[in-house]
Order: sequence, then structure tokens, then C-alpha cells
Amino acid sequence: MATPSNPIILLLLFVLAAAAASPAAATDHIVGANRGWNPGINYTLWANNHTFYVGDLISFRYQKNQYNVFEVNRTGYDNCTTEGAIGNWSSGKDFILLNKAKRYFFICGNGQCFNGMKVSVLVHPLPPPPSASVSAGNSSSASADHRVLGNGSLGSRVLVALVGSVWIGIGSGWFF
Repeated sequence: MATPSNPIILLLLFVLAAAAASPAAATDHIVGANRGWNPGINYTLWANNHTFYVGDLISFRYQKNQYNVFEVNRTGYDNCTTEGAIGNWSSGKDFILLNKAKRYFFICGNGQCFNGMKVSVLVHPLPPPPSASVSAGNSSSASADHRVLGNGSLGSRVLVALVGSVWIGIGSGWFF
């Protein structure tokens, strides 16, 4: 059987296979969105508009030599002190993995914490995967989605069948 020789097709197949095999992607929460990590921004409001899960990233973007980020405990957060800091970053593009379900506290350690450069985020455990079985009496739209998709196996099977068909089709000369 011939194998596909077009590198674009090979890349497409690889990406599709990786997407089918990987769990839901983590979210990268950029602190302050397009305003970044700067004084005078209400980071409490920003954090309250996001839901954080274990495995997500929190990113801080700022001028490298002007600001920094410290992970501190509640006391350090409340008093704007870095004593006993859990971690510190100063690259200007800091990506921090939120690897535990807990409340995280971050401050700027050069005095700007007093000007509002601090944020606290509550990280939730990952939600359990949807149940494969649904009771007959439940007619909500979420339940209908679960009946169609189950635990994702139907979607995975369709994707594998599609990739396989394309692979066989390319090898047989159906394409190109």
C-alpha cells in the first residue's frame, strides 16, 4: 500500500490524531488581558470574570525591568510583603502552572502591590468527565448532549474513521 508523500497531508493527519488523543486543553489566563500586569488595574474584577481549573496557566505580561511577580501566602497578599514567598518571576512573560486546587496569591514585589498590583485566584479541581449513562427521565439539553457524545468515544471513533479514510484514500491515489 502506498503511503502519503505530501508533507501537508501528513501534518494534517498528525494534528488530527493528536487532537483526538489529547484531553481538553488547558486555558492560559493572561492577567489584565490586553492591559497586562500594571498598576491601577482592578485585578479582583479581572479574576472574578475567569474560572480557573487545575492544569490552567496564569500569565503575567509586563516590562521586564520594571515589575515582577511573587507568589505569596494570604498574609503576604494582604500586607503586600514578599517574606516567605512561594515563588518569584521576573521575565516579563511569566507562565505559571496552576497545578493544585487551592487559592493562589500573586503580588508585585517592588512596592506596586500597594498600587493594586496583586491578584488572588481560586483554582477548582477538574470537573469529572461526563457520565456515559443518562437516566431516561432527564430531558435537559445537557443530557441530550451526553447521549449523543457519551464520554467522547463516539467523537473519537468518528475522527479515527475520518483520518483512516483519508489515509487510505491518499494511499490509493483518491486525492492528488
